Amino acid sequence: MSATTGRGPYAKSAEVRRRILEACVDAFGETGFHGATMKDIAKRAGISHTGLLHHFARKEDLLIAVLELCAERSVDFLKSTDAIDPAEHPVEALRGMLAVIVGSELQPGIMELNAVLSGEATSPEHPAHMYFGQRYRSVRHFYTDAFTALAARGELRSTLTPEALATTTLALINGLQVQWLFDRDSIKVESAIRDFLVSLVPGLDR
Repeated sequence: MSATTGRGPYAKSAEVRRRILEACVDAFGETGFHGATMKDIAKRAGISHTGLLHHFARKEDLLIAVLELCAERSVDFLKSTDAIDPAEHPVEALRGMLAVIVGSELQPGIMELNAVLSGEATSPEHPAHMYFGQRYRSVRHFYTDAFTALAARGELRSTLTPEALATTTLALINGLQVQWLFDRDSIKVESAIRDFLVSLVPGLDR
Protein backbone atom coordinates (compact mmCIF):
# COMPACT_ATOMS: atom_id res chain seq x y z
CA MET A 1 0.00 0.00 0.00
CA SER A 2 1.42 3.42 -0.93
CA ALA A 3 2.27 6.13 1.57
CA THR A 4 -0.15 8.52 -0.14
CA THR A 5 -3.10 6.59 1.25
CA GLY A 6 -2.20 7.81 4.73
CA ARG A 7 -1.76 4.24 5.95
CA GLY A 8 0.99 1.65 6.18
CA PRO A 9 4.62 2.06 7.35
CA TYR A 10 4.80 5.77 6.47
CA ALA A 11 1.75 6.66 8.56
CA LYS A 12 2.94 4.46 11.42
CA SER A 13 6.34 6.16 11.42
CA ALA A 14 4.68 9.60 11.43
CA GLU A 15 2.50 8.58 14.37
CA VAL A 16 5.52 7.35 16.34
CA ARG A 17 7.35 10.58 15.60
CA ARG A 18 4.35 12.59 16.81
CA ARG A 19 4.27 10.62 20.08
CA ILE A 20 8.00 11.17 20.56
CA LEU A 21 7.71 14.94 20.10
CA GLU A 22 4.75 15.12 22.48
CA ALA A 23 6.78 13.16 25.03
CA CYS A 24 9.65 15.62 24.54
CA VAL A 25 7.40 18.60 25.20
CA ASP A 26 6.42 17.05 28.53
CA ALA A 27 9.93 15.87 29.47
CA PHE A 28 11.74 19.09 28.53
CA GLY A 29 9.01 21.14 30.17
CA GLU A 30 9.37 19.26 33.45
CA THR A 31 13.12 18.79 33.78
CA GLY A 32 14.67 20.90 31.02
CA PHE A 33 16.87 19.73 28.18
CA HIS A 34 19.75 18.65 30.40
CA GLY A 35 17.53 16.91 32.95
CA ALA A 36 15.60 14.80 30.46
CA THR A 37 17.06 11.49 29.32
CA MET A 38 16.55 9.58 26.09
CA LYS A 39 15.35 6.55 28.04
CA ASP A 40 12.74 8.63 29.87
CA ILE A 41 11.52 10.16 26.59
CA ALA A 42 11.27 6.70 25.02
CA LYS A 43 9.25 5.44 27.98
CA ARG A 44 6.88 8.42 27.81
CA ALA A 45 6.40 7.82 24.08
CA GLY A 46 5.69 4.13 24.63
CA ILE A 47 8.58 2.86 22.53
CA SER A 48 11.94 1.22 23.17
CA HIS A 49 15.15 3.16 23.58
CA THR A 50 16.38 1.56 20.35
CA GLY A 51 13.19 2.61 18.61
CA LEU A 52 13.72 6.21 19.72
CA LEU A 53 17.29 6.19 18.40
CA HIS A 54 15.97 4.99 15.04
CA HIS A 55 14.05 8.27 14.70
CA PHE A 56 16.37 10.61 16.62
CA ALA A 57 19.99 9.62 17.15
CA ARG A 58 20.77 12.47 19.58
CA LYS A 59 18.88 14.46 22.18
CA GLU A 60 19.94 17.61 20.33
CA ASP A 61 18.03 16.33 17.28
CA LEU A 62 14.95 15.95 19.44
CA LEU A 63 15.30 19.48 20.77
CA ILE A 64 15.56 20.93 17.27
CA ALA A 65 12.50 18.98 16.12
CA VAL A 66 10.42 20.18 19.08
CA LEU A 67 11.41 23.81 18.57
CA GLU A 68 10.66 23.56 14.85
CA LEU A 69 7.25 22.08 15.64
CA CYS A 70 6.42 24.97 17.97
CA ALA A 71 7.57 27.50 15.37
CA GLU A 72 5.49 25.83 12.64
CA ARG A 73 2.38 25.96 14.82
CA SER A 74 2.89 29.68 15.42
CA VAL A 75 3.28 30.39 11.71
CA ASP A 76 0.19 28.33 10.91
CA PHE A 77 -1.85 30.39 13.38
CA LEU A 78 -0.59 33.64 11.87
CA LYS A 79 -1.46 32.44 8.38
CA SER A 80 -4.94 31.42 9.50
CA THR A 81 -5.58 34.97 10.73
CA ASP A 82 -4.03 36.69 7.67
CA ALA A 83 -1.52 38.41 9.94
CA ILE A 84 1.82 37.65 8.35
CA ASP A 85 2.64 41.24 7.30
CA PRO A 86 2.51 43.59 10.33
CA ALA A 87 3.63 46.61 8.28
CA GLU A 88 0.67 46.31 5.89
CA HIS A 89 -1.96 45.01 8.32
CA PRO A 90 -0.84 46.06 11.84
CA VAL A 91 -4.18 45.64 13.63
CA GLU A 92 -4.74 42.23 12.08
CA ALA A 93 -1.14 41.32 12.92
CA LEU A 94 -1.64 42.11 16.60
CA ARG A 95 -4.87 40.13 16.65
CA GLY A 96 -3.08 37.27 14.95
CA MET A 97 -0.22 37.28 17.41
CA LEU A 98 -2.71 37.19 20.27
CA ALA A 99 -4.30 34.16 18.59
CA VAL A 100 -0.87 32.52 18.45
CA ILE A 101 -0.30 33.10 22.15
CA VAL A 102 -3.71 31.73 23.10
CA GLY A 103 -4.01 28.96 20.54
CA SER A 104 -0.51 27.51 20.26
CA GLU A 105 1.47 28.75 23.26
CA LEU A 106 -0.98 29.02 26.15
CA GLN A 107 -1.01 25.27 26.73
CA PRO A 108 0.43 23.71 29.90
CA GLY A 109 3.07 21.56 28.18
CA ILE A 110 4.17 24.30 25.79
CA MET A 111 4.23 26.92 28.54
CA GLU A 112 6.53 24.83 30.74
CA LEU A 113 8.69 24.02 27.72
CA ASN A 114 9.16 27.69 26.82
CA ALA A 115 9.79 28.76 30.41
CA VAL A 116 12.32 26.03 31.21
CA LEU A 117 14.17 25.96 27.90
CA SER A 118 14.39 29.74 27.48
CA GLY A 119 15.87 29.94 30.98
CA GLU A 120 18.39 27.20 30.28
CA ALA A 121 19.23 28.61 26.86
CA THR A 122 20.64 31.84 28.28
CA SER A 123 23.92 29.92 28.42
CA PRO A 124 25.78 30.36 25.10
CA GLU A 125 26.72 26.67 25.25
CA HIS A 126 23.07 25.51 25.27
CA PRO A 127 21.97 23.96 21.94
CA ALA A 128 18.86 26.19 21.87
CA HIS A 129 20.73 29.44 22.62
CA MET A 130 20.78 30.65 19.01
CA TYR A 131 17.18 29.57 18.45
CA PHE A 132 15.78 31.63 21.32
CA GLY A 133 18.00 34.60 20.48
CA GLN A 134 16.68 34.63 16.92
CA ARG A 135 13.13 34.03 18.11
CA TYR A 136 13.18 37.06 20.42
CA ARG A 137 14.67 39.23 17.68
CA SER A 138 12.02 38.10 15.20
CA VAL A 139 9.14 38.75 17.59
CA ARG A 140 10.50 42.18 18.53
CA HIS A 141 10.82 42.98 14.83
CA PHE A 142 7.23 41.83 14.26
CA TYR A 143 5.85 44.12 16.97
CA THR A 144 8.12 46.99 15.93
CA ASP A 145 6.77 46.85 12.38
CA ALA A 146 3.18 46.78 13.62
CA PHE A 147 3.63 49.67 16.06
CA THR A 148 5.57 51.70 13.47
CA ALA A 149 2.73 51.33 10.96
CA LEU A 150 0.14 52.27 13.57
CA ALA A 151 2.14 55.33 14.65
CA ALA A 152 2.35 56.49 11.02
CA ARG A 153 -1.44 56.24 10.78
CA GLY A 154 -1.96 58.11 14.05
CA GLU A 155 -3.55 55.02 15.61
CA LEU A 156 -0.96 54.38 18.34
CA ARG A 157 -1.55 55.81 21.81
CA SER A 158 1.87 55.92 23.48
CA THR A 159 4.83 58.22 24.04
CA LEU A 160 7.27 55.30 23.68
CA THR A 161 9.01 54.51 20.43
CA PRO A 162 7.78 51.48 18.45
CA GLU A 163 11.04 49.70 19.32
CA ALA A 164 10.57 50.32 23.05
CA LEU A 165 6.94 49.24 22.86
CA ALA A 166 7.94 46.02 21.08
CA THR A 167 10.45 45.18 23.82
CA THR A 168 7.92 46.03 26.53
CA THR A 169 5.20 43.93 24.91
CA LEU A 170 7.45 40.89 24.66
CA ALA A 171 8.56 41.33 28.28
CA LEU A 172 4.92 41.54 29.38
CA ILE A 173 3.98 38.36 27.52
CA ASN A 174 6.93 36.37 28.87
CA GLY A 175 6.37 37.64 32.40
CA LEU A 176 2.67 36.79 32.35
CA GLN A 177 3.37 33.29 31.05
CA VAL A 178 5.85 32.60 33.86
CA GLN A 179 3.45 34.00 36.47
CA TRP A 180 0.68 31.81 35.06
CA LEU A 181 2.77 28.70 35.68
CA PHE A 182 2.88 29.62 39.39
CA ASP A 183 -0.71 30.84 39.73
CA ARG A 184 -2.96 29.46 37.02
CA ASP A 185 -6.19 30.44 38.74
CA SER A 186 -5.41 34.13 39.22
CA ILE A 187 -3.29 35.07 36.20
CA LYS A 188 -5.39 35.66 33.08
CA VAL A 189 -2.78 35.85 30.35
CA GLU A 190 -5.07 36.46 27.38
CA SER A 191 -7.15 39.24 28.95
CA ALA A 192 -4.07 40.98 30.41
CA ILE A 193 -2.29 41.05 27.05
CA ARG A 194 -5.45 42.09 25.22
CA ASP A 195 -6.14 44.93 27.69
CA PHE A 196 -2.56 46.15 27.34
CA LEU A 197 -2.68 46.16 23.54
CA VAL A 198 -6.10 47.84 23.47
CA SER A 199 -4.74 50.60 25.73
CA LEU A 200 -2.15 51.23 23.00
CA VAL A 201 -4.35 50.59 19.98
CA PRO A 202 -8.02 51.35 20.70
CA GLY A 203 -8.98 50.09 17.23
CA LEU A 204 -7.89 46.60 18.22
CA ASP A 205 -11.11 46.15 20.23
CA ARG A 206 -13.42 46.80 17.29
